[in-house]
Amino acid sequence: MTAWNTDRSADFRGPLDVTRAATVVVDAQGTVIGWSPAAERLLGYQPQEIVGRPLTTLLPPGPTSPPSPHAHPVRGNEIRAARHRGGFEVVVATAVCPLPGAGTAGHVIVATELQHLRLWDSRLALLNGLATQSPVGLAIYDTDLRLTWCNTAYEREIGQPFAEFRGLHPDQMYSEGRFVTKGHPPTLDGVMRHVLDTGEPFLDLHFLGRPPSDPETDHLWSCAYYRLQDADGHVFGVCEDAFDISDRHRAQQRLALLVEAGRRIGTTLDVMVTAEKITEMGVPAFAGTVTVDLAPTVLEGELPAASGSAAMPLVRVARSSEETGAEEPGQRASPSSVADHPPVEYPSGSPQDRSLSSGGLVLDDTTLVVPLRVGSGMLGLVTFVRGAASANFDSGEVALADELVARAAVSIDNARRFTRERTAALALQRQLLPQQLPEGSAVDLAYRYLPTDDVTGVGGDWFDVIPLSGTRVGLVVGDVVGHGLQAAATMGRLRTTVRAFAQMDMDPVELLSRLDDLVAQSAEEQWGEMGTPHGTHADVTTGATCLYAVYDPVSRRCVMARAGHLPPAIVDPDGRVSFADLPAGPPLGLGGLPFESMEIELPVGSLLALFTDGLVEARDRDIDHGLDTLGQVLSDRHASLEELCDRTVRELLPGGSTTDDTALLLVRTRELDTSQVVEWDLPAEPVTAGRVRDLTTRQLRDWGLGELSFTTELVVSELVTNAVRYAEGPIQVRLIRDRTLLCEVADTGHTSPHLRHSGEEDEGGRGLFIVAQLVQRWGTRYSRFGKTIWTEQPFPTTTAQDGPPAPGTRSRA
Repeated sequence: MTAWNTDRSADFRGPLDVTRAATVVVDAQGTVIGWSPAAERLLGYQPQEIVGRPLTTLLPPGPTSPPSPHAHPVRGNEIRAARHRGGFEVVVATAVCPLPGAGTAGHVIVATELQHLRLWDSRLALLNGLATQSPVGLAIYDTDLRLTWCNTAYEREIGQPFAEFRGLHPDQMYSEGRFVTKGHPPTLDGVMRHVLDTGEPFLDLHFLGRPPSDPETDHLWSCAYYRLQDADGHVFGVCEDAFDISDRHRAQQRLALLVEAGRRIGTTLDVMVTAEKITEMGVPAFAGTVTVDLAPTVLEGELPAASGSAAMPLVRVARSSEETGAEEPGQRASPSSVADHPPVEYPSGSPQDRSLSSGGLVLDDTTLVVPLRVGSGMLGLVTFVRGAASANFDSGEVALADELVARAAVSIDNARRFTRERTAALALQRQLLPQQLPEGSAVDLAYRYLPTDDVTGVGGDWFDVIPLSGTRVGLVVGDVVGHGLQAAATMGRLRTTVRAFAQMDMDPVELLSRLDDLVAQSAEEQWGEMGTPHGTHADVTTGATCLYAVYDPVSRRCVMARAGHLPPAIVDPDGRVSFADLPAGPPLGLGGLPFESMEIELPVGSLLALFTDGLVEARDRDIDHGLDTLGQVLSDRHASLEELCDRTVRELLPGGSTTDDTALLLVRTRELDTSQVVEWDLPAEPVTAGRVRDLTTRQLRDWGLGELSFTTELVVSELVTNAVRYAEGPIQVRLIRDRTLLCEVADTGHTSPHLRHSGEEDEGGRGLFIVAQLVQRWGTRYSRFGKTIWTEQPFPTTTAQDGPPAPGTRSRA
């Protein structure tokens, strides 16, 4: 292929042309009597070395060589293996010509390397393909811009034999065409003149016009223009390459319209707004007039008819046209008021009547009627009309209209379900918020929840407090975009999911990452088995925010991460207020960006305030002012948590009114006394199990829990034995005396333990099964250093009555 990039690539003389090929002259006896310089270059012999020798020195006789010893061994055109002076073979293509005037006694043999002949054949094939088979239209104009040649594709585009339009000027064939690409002369004449005058080519210019072969339809071509000149630099014309990209252009326009529709349609649970959006989207980009007619039952929130029929009543809810723009029929008092919309009746046999009867779309010249269908039910009709002079709808446009209406149908049906199920869903949703906060040794708690809809008491914000293993506590606050049914339903799902993930002892980053994946999934994939009635599914609201924190009263450390949520306020025991410099992370459902966590140590008595933006944001003040006010209220270190909650609401939400759902969770940290916690770092050795039993027994005796010695010894022994057997590195055992007895065994392994039943002949495998039978609860949590298996046992009745020691300040001795 490199030969095409040389100056010789423009030379289309054949490789067997006598002016460039190797030539050998032989007499009647097959003796070489003439030897050209090209032959010397090809086979290596100098004239004095080969002249006078038999031709068979170069070309050994082949299977078709004549039997006569005096005849030359080449006949006609052949592919032969010639012998080079260096002793190797050269595959050549040969041709034989008799010497003029010499009768049959002398011949000229012309030869060239086979690869040169193959290259020549490929060039001829390329030229023939460009002229007859290429889908790209090629045309050559002379310096007067008169058409002198074109290929078959260009001729087909014009729709006439070349002889009938040869010599025409380009503007004579495309009189109304124009370039839509900017930055160059606007006409064909101007572009070609610029190329001829400067030699500067133009590439990928988009030309819009109507070819003579299709004068009723606009076509778009991607064109290139470049100057033609000979080897001496003489300019003799300009070449045009043109490829019809009309189908691709129309597909891009339809895709852009579909993307815009996805952005604008379905952004609200309002039947009227959705109907108006589809008419706005359709005019003028798709049709001259668009109307939306719905069944009256849809506006009342009832289920649509099982199938359409010609007798199905309709009311006009939206209309838009190029002449009048968007029109709203009637003065809408409420989104579902049927009386505000005029009834519509279509005559028998009309496209709308046929669509209602068949339940499918109907195309009638410039009118396209698409039914609004959800499942087996019909909600109404959308009618697209083009003017008499406009083009008819093609198959791609019909498919686009069908997709647009299908999206609108889903949105309208969601709004219908919203109206129907609002009361029942909100009553159920009220039960999803915590009715009372759990008691624990980690923190003291107080909260306030103020939804925008103060009548039903339900909104899209939520909070939660989740007891975790090791006396830790998970703190959650979140905010779902929007209000009412959709936001409340999504809030309930997110809260349930967060609680489930938290109880699996996930760290904040992993929990938010898992939650983000779920929110980003489609409603059917995520909640397919929890579908709403009639086979439909509630959409998942994306764009929710969340803050998740885990506080450990043993270490007094708090790990937190947030997904687009406001950071918490932190008040130290002296009343100094700060807002955690916590990386924001993307809101839930967006995906593509990681979450980051932050770990801080909190002195005993520190105050954490987790809240949603409805608390500090308002129409009449910016968020910074709200944060400053919140900090001033929380800085009162003598006030109780309940007093701080009341004062915060009073200062930031005077009168209890809010334009956004609001959640506030106040947490005052506590600490387990050192007398309640004991830790041992032990080597991973078989004797460790026995040692830890002794340590455990002694500690339980000191705590007055001797009744739990036997059970706890067995539990710790089995867990340590498993750690020694299946993990590496040191082992840490920790006992915590809180409201229950907690036992934790940590190792450096990451393999998840599993319960299993052992056979009668098995020597092991029963340890974890036995542990699970002896304790009240057990589980596993992971960290970057390994895993911890924990168990929880209730105190004996006498001990439980006394209760655990009151948490206080740990001794540092």
